[in-house]
Amino acid sequence: MSDGLPKGPLLAFYGDDFTGSTAVLEALAFAGLKTILFFDTPTEDMVKRAGDCAAIGVAGLSRAKSPHWMEQHLPAAFHSIEQFGAPLYHYKICSTFDSAPHTGSIGKAVDIGRAHFKSEAVPVFTAAPIIGRWQIFGNLFARMGQEVFRIDRHPVMMRHPVTPMDEADLVSHLSKQTDATIGLVNWIELTSGQGETCYRKLVEHNSRIILLDGLDDETLIRAGELMWERRSHDRFVAGSQGVNYALIAYWRSKGMIEQHFEAPKLTRVERIAAVSGSCSIITAKQIQHAANNGFVAIRAQSLAVLDEQNWAQEISRCTDLAVRALADGKDALIFTAEGPDDPEVKQLEDVMARNKLDREAISHRLGSGLGQMLDRIVERAHLTRAVVSGGDSSGQACLAMGLTGVTAAATLEPSAPLCRALSDKSHLNGLEIALKGGQMGSIDFFTKAKGVSVSRESEALTLLP
Repeated sequence: MSDGLPKGPLLAFYGDDFTGSTAVLEALAFAGLKTILFFDTPTEDMVKRAGDCAAIGVAGLSRAKSPHWMEQHLPAAFHSIEQFGAPLYHYKICSTFDSAPHTGSIGKAVDIGRAHFKSEAVPVFTAAPIIGRWQIFGNLFARMGQEVFRIDRHPVMMRHPVTPMDEADLVSHLSKQTDATIGLVNWIELTSGQGETCYRKLVEHNSRIILLDGLDDETLIRAGELMWERRSHDRFVAGSQGVNYALIAYWRSKGMIEQHFEAPKLTRVERIAAVSGSCSIITAKQIQHAANNGFVAIRAQSLAVLDEQNWAQEISRCTDLAVRALADGKDALIFTAEGPDDPEVKQLEDVMARNKLDREAISHRLGSGLGQMLDRIVERAHLTRAVVSGGDSSGQACLAMGLTGVTAAATLEPSAPLCRALSDKSHLNGLEIALKGGQMGSIDFFTKAKGVSVSRESEALTLLP
């Protein structure tokens, strides 16, 4: 790093889910900035053992939580990352901005962060062109396959089971989650050199949350410049991994960090296991592709999660099937749903609604169960690599496994890197693991995670009920 950057950590971040947190880890680590991500508030000894990191993060669960939960937990979370002594603090949100007043409220989180860090205003940057996310005049667009959709017309995000996106204008969308005045610095203002001037005018007119457009390399540099150079006034920022890509683009433009960094390449392993709690259309296609290409796909009966004893038996059943498949030289993938139209998804929703069950508690039990399965599978089958799929369930799964954090291991797919696990359990410490959000990844993600490139799908399909 250049002398143009301060000594010590440059950035500390808190992720609103685990998969998104690894996307930040990837962006920073594969730009040559040593980064570590913890899965809970790290002890002083854990931080010391991490060594001299340029960025330190803590993965959280706030994307699936209520505003009341945020009021109770986010101040302590922000205090924990403040102890790292970085000049800039980042609240990481999903690049699809999926949020609502009742769940995963970005507005509530930003209000809490602005007060905690005593920021004059909070820049919010969501765009990440490298993964197909663009914000233009305040409207968010996202790529799916070869097509680009306005976020409220995106086939996955408009049907998200918890926070469906019904508004692409992020000023309008965010205004339902906060009473703060929201402003926008658009891409023309950024690229014409007027970004800072427009930002200051918005602050003078009482805007306390200011969205920044993101369209291309130039807007990334200008947004990164604005966030970094205003850190003495606004040391708290919010946004997707685009925040990190923007900072990196600016630092590179000034020669503060290396222009190019050779990230470690993915290697092949003989066997791999995966668990999935995602209801996404994209994940459903990835499960089908894996089943067509050598994975034994095992359906976990999600209705069993309604009863603790039944769920414990289902955990054991799925674990045994997976271990048996691995012993036969196959790969194993345990899943709870094949897309939003899976009949079991609706059945589970209907039962929870009819009996007024605690959705959060059921979700916690399901995610933790997936983690218990994967923990047992890795130990019994002596695996060195695994995958967890599902943004909301991945956090519970990793915590149930007993993982304390991860570092970056190798490139896999944008925003879903292969990581190296940290754990007090010997069979998990050093495990290579990828955490994939429901809407992320190519159709061959699971086979690719094994280190195998599949040119076409085979005819065979192996699904165990």
